Amino acid sequence: MDVDLVIAGAGGGLAGALRTAQLGMDVLVVEADEHHLRGNNTSMSTAMIPGAGSRFQRATGIEDSPEGFLDDIAAKTGGQADPRVATALATVSAELVEWLADHVGMPIELAGDVDYPGHSARRMHTLPGRHGSVLLQCLTDAVRAHDRIDLLAPARLVGVGADRTGSRSAVVEYPDGRREEISARAVLLATNGFGADPELVRTHLPEIAGVDYHGSEQSRGDALRIGASLGAATGCLDAYQGHAAVSAAARTLVTWTTVMQGGLVVDGEGRRFGDETVGYSEYAALLAAQPGGYGWIVLDERINELCRSFTDFRDVVDSGAVRTAGTLGELAERTGMSAPVLAAEVAAMAAVARGDASDPHGRTHVAAPLAPPYQAIEVVPALFHTQGGLLVDEHAQVLDTAGAPLGGLYASGGAAVGMSGHGAAGYLAGNGLLPALGLAYLAADHLASLVGQPNDQRQPDPHTALER
Repeated sequence: MDVDLVIAGAGGGLAGALRTAQLGMDVLVVEADEHHLRGNNTSMSTAMIPGAGSRFQRATGIEDSPEGFLDDIAAKTGGQADPRVATALATVSAELVEWLADHVGMPIELAGDVDYPGHSARRMHTLPGRHGSVLLQCLTDAVRAHDRIDLLAPARLVGVGADRTGSRSAVVEYPDGRREEISARAVLLATNGFGADPELVRTHLPEIAGVDYHGSEQSRGDALRIGASLGAATGCLDAYQGHAAVSAAARTLVTWTTVMQGGLVVDGEGRRFGDETVGYSEYAALLAAQPGGYGWIVLDERINELCRSFTDFRDVVDSGAVRTAGTLGELAERTGMSAPVLAAEVAAMAAVARGDASDPHGRTHVAAPLAPPYQAIEVVPALFHTQGGLLVDEHAQVLDTAGAPLGGLYASGGAAVGMSGHGAAGYLAGNGLLPALGLAYLAADHLASLVGQPNDQRQPDPHTALER
């Protein structure tokens, strides 16, 4: 046997590699993109990982628990989230973020200044700069420093087999078409979803199929195809994370913190079209349905300053995408909006912020009235990643259509069913990274339990690492 575990995908799957190696096993990570450090969905995230009941929360007096997190998941998804996956991830979430700090050495910090739609507690953990590139670099550095982990790139996993002993084989294809078969105890599919495959998006996500895809070009549905060849079941293939706040000029994410701190989302005329605080994922389809398929986030200098902790937002500002004006009339002139319409919307939101009126769209929280100078950022909707995939259990084992585990096969992140239920409305902030990192972590623990040796007492494998 060449290795204990082959992992396809060097994003969140790297957490599984590090956990597997920590438990005394040898790992080979296969990655299709040699430039994955900048083109990977993990690297394109805002590095927000929910951890319910972590020591970082306790240090700031925040009371939270997996049960509270599960209540939020149930409320946001309408009870449609896969119960095994949701429970497993909510339960392991605090352990995961503490492990990233203590074992991987990440400078984890609580994002205690940010409220996200659907979360009843401030449970997001992140890193300085709040950008996924920092998270992925930390994981990659730790992987490269570990003598039990090899990283093979560029190479794509194109098939998974099994031998008579129940071990798995991973078929890897190189850019020149050459193929190699690698034997392993198990394979973890961490290849993300199918957002980069237009045909699969049109089939499963028709409401969002016409918008830009803002994710890894390697997310082509590899796990679905490999899983189908092995008789795997799938779930919630209509689930996805959209985003209604990609800068039209910079093509970079404008953080939804702009909204949660009091900003408005309006159409090209300056008119609001819903309750922005329900969530940025479901708002993508709403924005796409507006005339021209675009809109504006209207904010002020107070909100601008509060969002500067996000690298993406600073990039938007530095790109010159923010329009600024001393009056709403001037802002309307600079953006093409209707001055009377925009002024009426800003005044109505100010009344909601003061408690003098209710919002006809149902928004109940506006942090503060907007004040001059006013600012606006043109935004377009985007598909960030898909949230459905292969059906897995609480150990990240892939299940067949009868509900039985396909031995030696695991899935994580966008390759797996996830915890967002159906559609876009069930998405909670962190529902991308937590399944990507958390299911990979749980897969490593389960594989170690099958090997049957105590976590930190396994003897070194007599075989040498694969030569590359």
